[in-house]
Amino acid sequence: MSNIELDKALFEAAETVRVNAYAPYSNFQVGAAILADDGKIYVGCNVENAAYPVGNCAEPSAIAAMLAGGGRRIKRVYTTGPGATPVTPCGGCRPRIREFADQDVVVVSHGIDGTPLEQTIAELLPHSFGPEFLGR
Repeated sequence: MSNIELDKALFEAAETVRVNAYAPYSNFQVGAAILADDGKIYVGCNVENAAYPVGNCAEPSAIAAMLAGGGRRIKRVYTTGPGATPVTPCGGCRPRIREFADQDVVVVSHGIDGTPLEQTIAELLPHSFGPEFLGR
């Protein structure tokens, strides 16, 4: 499958789950789709909570689905959100993605009314601390 076809499948998966996001406080629904090492696509959406910092972002929700489904490593990530500006993973999600992805894994960030932005984990989280520092 070409990257164009792959990104189309990941976009569609992220958008399908994004409409299910629970975001009554921010009204900012985010969807994420991960291609894992097992060849499957796993999805997640943001889930807010009245105790605001207790909620989940879309990316760790997709990572949890990947792990629950048997995937172990991220091969590509696609995030979608409203507006024209690319919706990149937040500062807390970047190291979570990094835990399960090599530095050259591409993260596509897409504000659905704009142009997607492609960046590697190394570009999103330069000089990061990862599992290899702990002997993993």
